[in-house]
Amino acid sequence: MSSQEVPTREVARRVFAEEFNDASYTFKESDDERAPVYLLLPSGEKANRIFFVGTLTEKEDVGEDNEYWRGRIVDPTGTFFVYAGQYQPEAASTLRDLEAPAYVSVVGKPRTYETDDGSVNVSVRPESISVVDAATRDRWVVETAQRTVERLERFDDEGNEYARMAREEYDLPTDRYKSMAVSALESLDESGGDELGGDDADTASPEPST
Repeated sequence: MSSQEVPTREVARRVFAEEFNDASYTFKESDDERAPVYLLLPSGEKANRIFFVGTLTEKEDVGEDNEYWRGRIVDPTGTFFVYAGQYQPEAASTLRDLEAPAYVSVVGKPRTYETDDGSVNVSVRPESISVVDAATRDRWVVETAQRTVERLERFDDEGNEYARMAREEYDLPTDRYKSMAVSALESLDESGGDELGGDDADTASPEPST
């Protein structure tokens, strides 16, 4: 395959759990069957992939015939749920082997699911899960707070089509996300970056390009 034929990977957006869980609207920008599906973030950005770091607090094999791992990962604002099975073998293997609690970084794709009562739940199908240390977690919180605030600063720009979509799809005050970002930063000062234990955490952060 020539380099021209390799599809470019979508940017992995840094997003806090609270905002991610508020998102429910998905869309495509093309009629192509293989066109990427985007989750519309309430702060006015599209996300085909996300990047987050948090504490794996529990894991469970919820599969029936095959292994299907569910991980509960928390950041200072809320909880991400990740699901990995036979189509995500590396992520599933990592979840199987990990002992909670552990700091992990995750790159994955948002998935939405409509419940019987019509509400929409969001989760993450992980492409990769890596063990990291407290410093990596803290750095992610700082950078994600910065990115969130930057998105909010662009929210009222006339040319920001995703902000327009967010206003149409979500009846949510954006100032809540600025407060969320500030609270996340304050949580770092309170915790002091406590280690969860173990000196073998991989300090390399799988930084996706943004």
